[in-house]
Amino acid sequence: MFTEERRKIILDILEQFNRVSVNELANKFDVSKKTIRNDLNYLSSKKIISRCYGGAIYSRKKMQSEIINNFSNEIDSIFKSSDKLKFSNKKGLTMAGKVCVMGSFNVDIVAKVERFPNKGETLKSIDSILGPGGKGANQALAASKAGAQVHFVSKVGKDQFSDFAFKHLENSGIFSFTLYQSDTQSTGNALIYVSQSDGENMIAINPGANQTISNEEVSAIEEELTKSDILIVQLENNIDATVNCLKMANKNDILTILNPAPYSKDIAQCMPYVDVITPNETEAYELSGVLITDIDSAIEASKVILNMGVNKVVITLGAKGVLVNDNGNTTHVPAYNAVCVDTTGAGDAFNGAFAAALSQNYSVINAANFAAAFASLAVELEGASAMPDKEQVSMRLTSQTPSFSPAAAYSL
Repeated sequence: MFTEERRKIILDILEQFNRVSVNELANKFDVSKKTIRNDLNYLSSKKIISRCYGGAIYSRKKMQSEIINNFSNEIDSIFKSSDKLKFSNKKGLTMAGKVCVMGSFNVDIVAKVERFPNKGETLKSIDSILGPGGKGANQALAASKAGAQVHFVSKVGKDQFSDFAFKHLENSGIFSFTLYQSDTQSTGNALIYVSQSDGENMIAINPGANQTISNEEVSAIEEELTKSDILIVQLENNIDATVNCLKMANKNDILTILNPAPYSKDIAQCMPYVDVITPNETEAYELSGVLITDIDSAIEASKVILNMGVNKVVITLGAKGVLVNDNGNTTHVPAYNAVCVDTTGAGDAFNGAFAAALSQNYSVINAANFAAAFASLAVELEGASAMPDKEQVSMRLTSQTPSFSPAAAYSL
């Protein structure tokens, strides 16, 4: 739920009942008391309410109605296309395994082209699409589709895309989400070319509000995080927020997954708090210095990365499948056959499904196999946020049964 949305509802409650307690609001919104105190302190700073012991009272001063109306108009402009304000928590659903995803939300602007343009060349696109994206949002959706109960944490701007973000997440089937807003940065966006000849893509990202998550905002999600079995993060948010979220999960004995994309040298700050790392071939090369051309070179790269302090290295190899190094024992998981339409969200599909499978007590090998099947279905769909469901994955697992290379053959 947007912070501003919750504060607007708090104002409505105070206007009706004149007084409210922190405990009552924390229970109503299913958030921590610290989060509610932050809300009440903010509203008090705007002279909209007065704080009292354990809660707040409604201030009936001159100019009060004007202040509230201005505040309400600001909120209404964000949600102007909504009939009513909505809660994001889908209570009553039962799912196996709980995954917290902190990551980016971007608006994807996709141009389909016959081929990628050369330097200085202008090409006419076949079609263009505007849709939801961002590694965090895509992975949260994938984990949800793969059967996990997901809480997603992200940050957007106060612009025309904020309502778009809220509506997408509210209607996505993701169990719950925390969506912060930046006063200074716009919602993140990505410009994407998709080649129609082979489904490959080229992407340029403007991270925007994704780079502005504060330490206070990270701390405020601890209650949701401690309910989770798995935390998965990427590198599209500011590094301080990512490291602090990993530290918080580490402190609470929650399994952490880092998808090191897009690669950054800042990753070194994350490594002490990471249990599982999931690079693709390019990211594994950046991490290890080993150029990956086949399974043997992938094994060598995984050895180097393992020595950086993580317990498990899972390298996605595209059409060559997945290489898993689990504390020194390596296994090659072959790829599943697919009719490739769009590879834009393939890595996100894999990572979200992998986290979901681990949260449901799959072994790391079986989780990688499940995620490989999930990703093979995702590339047959158009758009980075288009994901298959668990039933489709079950059918693919049944119809194609690639054999794993024995771990002993690749032992370190």
